[in-house]
Amino acid sequence: MKGKEYPDTFAELERMYASDSDCYDYLRKLRWPDGFVCPKCGAKAAWETDRGLFLCSGCRSQLSVVSGTLFHRSHLPIKMWFRAMWCICSDKSGVSALCLKRSLGIGSYNTAWLCLHKLRRAMVRPGRERLSGVVEADEAYLGAPQEGRTGRGAYGKQLVFVAVERKGAKIGRIRMACIPDASKESLQVAVRDNIEPGAEVHTDGWFGYKWMERESSPCRRIKANEAEGVVSECHLPKCHLVISLFRRWLDGTLQGSVGTDHLQDYLNEFVFRFNRRSSRSRGLLFRRLAEMAVASKPNPRMSIIGGAHHDVVPG
Repeated sequence: MKGKEYPDTFAELERMYASDSDCYDYLRKLRWPDGFVCPKCGAKAAWETDRGLFLCSGCRSQLSVVSGTLFHRSHLPIKMWFRAMWCICSDKSGVSALCLKRSLGIGSYNTAWLCLHKLRRAMVRPGRERLSGVVEADEAYLGAPQEGRTGRGAYGKQLVFVAVERKGAKIGRIRMACIPDASKESLQVAVRDNIEPGAEVHTDGWFGYKWMERESSPCRRIKANEAEGVVSECHLPKCHLVISLFRRWLDGTLQGSVGTDHLQDYLNEFVFRFNRRSSRSRGLLFRRLAEMAVASKPNPRMSIIGGAHHDVVPG
């Protein structure tokens, strides 16, 4: 196993990271591949104490390899985090909190649920590249089925912005993000956050995208449908396919719809999986998720739960 950057099987995971020390050594290599860098002052020298902490030579602060990361002050053993990351990455469809609890013997459903949501929030890499080339852009309302108005302005659902790269007849990378409404202001933010300047953006006739027709717009808009506000699968096929696949993933992995309070977390996981769907190595996905986890900021329990309600179905 010496020299391997990631495990290929669960048995290898157990052998490579048999102790907490093995796990922390691996995270240290991921966080500081070129040597220690103090997150507070930027100093590159430190002494390791008997307690496994690093004493910065610059600001004299003491920190561990997990300080300021997703694992910061977690009561879940680090080996359990490694197993949870493996469960998420080894199954192409992912796992629910109930399944994770049963598989790893985690004490409570709430602990497993919180573990998954912390990892889902880490699945957005800071500074990731935006979509480029030919991109389809659309919105969809997601949430539990309710009676009443449908389409743009539907009640009790969350509006999601969807952007999909066209690679000939195939789909490239995707982005999905919750947005407050379908106004010009909201769509401007979504497009600029997810699509590179100079991209050719295909949309429907919704007025919220008309700002891209100005010469000063960073993107070029192509209307896929001239009928104002009318959406058809034949006009934006890649977007509609991605939305359909996401709904199918929710049904298959989470046994139904989820509440809107944590929808962005589920979108993060789906995008993470979809954009790495061609990867042949589950172990490489494990490494990528571990890299994101040590690059992620802490997400305390209350920042995730807050005053929000839990999902409609165990997730």
